[in-house]
Amino acid sequence: MSSSSPSVCRQSSPVSRECVAMSAQSIEAAEFPTLIALLRERAARHPDRTAFIFMDDGENESQTLTFGQLEQRVRAVAARLQALGAANQRALLLYPPGLEFIVAFLGCVYARVVAVPAYPPRTNQNLRRLKTVIEDAGAAWVLTTTPLLSNLEVQFERVPELGKMQWLSTDNIPVEARDTWKEPDVNGETLAFLQYTSGSTGTPKGVMVSHGNVLHNERMIQQTFGHSERTVFAGWLPLFHDMGLIGNVLQPLYLGIKSVLMPPAAFIQKPARWLHAISRYRATTSGGPNFAYDLCARKVSPEQRMGLDLSSWEVAFNGAEPIRASTVLRFMETFKDYGLKSSALYPCYGMAETTLVVSGGVPKKRPFICNVQAAALEQGRIVEVDGGSTGPGGDGTHALVYSGRSGLEKVRIVEPTNRTVCAEDQVGEIWVSSASVAQGYWNRPAQTEETFRAYLQDTGEGPFLRTGDLGFFRGEDLVITGRLKDIIIIRGRNHYPQDIEQTVEECHPALKASGGAAFSVTVEDEERLVIVQEVERSYLRNLDVDDVVGSIRQAVSESHELHVHAVVLIKTSSIPKTSSGKIQRHACRKGFLDKSLNTVGEWVESLQEDTLANPAWAAAPAGRTEEDIQNWLLGRMAQYLGIKAEEIDIKDPFERYGLDSAVAVSLTGELAGWLGREFEPTLFWEHPSAEILAKHLVNELKP
Repeated sequence: MSSSSPSVCRQSSPVSRECVAMSAQSIEAAEFPTLIALLRERAARHPDRTAFIFMDDGENESQTLTFGQLEQRVRAVAARLQALGAANQRALLLYPPGLEFIVAFLGCVYARVVAVPAYPPRTNQNLRRLKTVIEDAGAAWVLTTTPLLSNLEVQFERVPELGKMQWLSTDNIPVEARDTWKEPDVNGETLAFLQYTSGSTGTPKGVMVSHGNVLHNERMIQQTFGHSERTVFAGWLPLFHDMGLIGNVLQPLYLGIKSVLMPPAAFIQKPARWLHAISRYRATTSGGPNFAYDLCARKVSPEQRMGLDLSSWEVAFNGAEPIRASTVLRFMETFKDYGLKSSALYPCYGMAETTLVVSGGVPKKRPFICNVQAAALEQGRIVEVDGGSTGPGGDGTHALVYSGRSGLEKVRIVEPTNRTVCAEDQVGEIWVSSASVAQGYWNRPAQTEETFRAYLQDTGEGPFLRTGDLGFFRGEDLVITGRLKDIIIIRGRNHYPQDIEQTVEECHPALKASGGAAFSVTVEDEERLVIVQEVERSYLRNLDVDDVVGSIRQAVSESHELHVHAVVLIKTSSIPKTSSGKIQRHACRKGFLDKSLNTVGEWVESLQEDTLANPAWAAAPAGRTEEDIQNWLLGRMAQYLGIKAEEIDIKDPFERYGLDSAVAVSLTGELAGWLGREFEPTLFWEHPSAEILAKHLVNELKP
């Protein structure tokens, strides 16, 4: 891989970095002033070159688009939007996984319509987040496909806001409409889209990303990742998410190369599909959050590894959630005999507020692991210890993964209270300044000022973006240690604890208002959710712990699509608080870990060894009975959810036991292997209890 100007940084202060070779001047020298100019040039130069391939089932090609076909369809959608007078308005994009989303997104760009990527709601899904996004964005339009429009019409009663908006199906717009398109007046400062932060239900914020922001970050990604015209992408990340959109869609477009895509559910159902796509298409760049690598290491059986050749994989990027040293090493160990090079493992760091990427490991360079004293780290100090090459060095140490060099123009490690640059071995908040930094939060001037307009107290240097992440530098590499605030990150998605706490306190009358704390703990290298909650005094004497715990697990699963690891019910007025009455989540976490909380009832999932599906299941005999299927469901749910099979009532909804979306889709894949046929990823939502699902499957399996 070659790069026109490799990243070389100088140290301007103990924990400040300014890029020299990859400066603002070199990155901004990208030849495209707007995304419109980029796509038009790609279509003119390579009209017959394949741009995108989509595999609906993760294995067989179902859609393809060349750059020429893509540009013509994009112009047609833009022309229709212009004819309908949608320019300068916001449009919600509700699309199933597939290439139609890409056409619609770029169609908005071509029409100067501000795209608002979102995900279409499932049946029975909590819709509070979608309502909030619609209201916050002030979206007047909804773009979707014809089949999905028919399905979404039943949601109008649950979300009246959808029924009041103007709808446009983009899949049936004739390509001939392209001839009426008129190029709008746009420049680098023009707003391209709103990327809503991935918080759960409370108040998601729309990050305002301009044409210039995207092009600057794409140029930085090209240089940092070492991309060229020979790069081939493959991926499964959701396209409405910043990593999927900026990484798997717009970076290939920027490079003028091929990207092979599949739905997230296809990967979750059968993780081997991702690796086989890399092998089959000789992909050089592909990646995802840490959990994806962990899932592959745990779930891809030796039989499923047969025929894998990962030798083409040069950049296996890992970001969007805390990177576990043990996961990186276990993934490498599992697939080293299938051509995977240790130099391909590529930890990186970024966020929507910087368009996507802030830093990344140097290609062909093994990820560094930094072992530090855990007690010192809790005090914000870095004391390195010898942990060996395998990560954690034992009790009292913590293994941190380097997140590579930053290509942004300025990065500072700042003491967040007095706003001065930290000393060399001190953890601080990461502040950045760059043309990749977005314009702010949509219609939130106060929060924009606080987050995007920060200045150093002593020197007045700024403005900086306050990332809210904590870290330090080792040489030229950035190391992330955690979050300044109490955000919970699970499977690459941010969850605000106050949202979860509100859900919990409202789910059962025995729970005291404003008396709970939600936080995460690390269990077997994964972040798991813990709830600590006060009980109303009048319920203490006759508390039904099982009923309360079941209500909490169900409510959190329904509203946040999260699985609860533990619930601790505590005495009234015993939750740790500050002198001003604010709940101390950190103290609750410490109390949970050292078992010092004033507990009146507790449930912790029983962790069982995760076994791979028995290969013999693939040849399941005909004639599975309803009872056979129920027993299989209860057994697998018990293993996934950390409960006893006999505790599960076949009549109760799955969500009663905390079955979240990722587990449901994964179970669908295992069920397909056992019964020898494929099922839709939505199977567990459409048939929401073991009794209902077993009856449905027996009927489906009849000859």
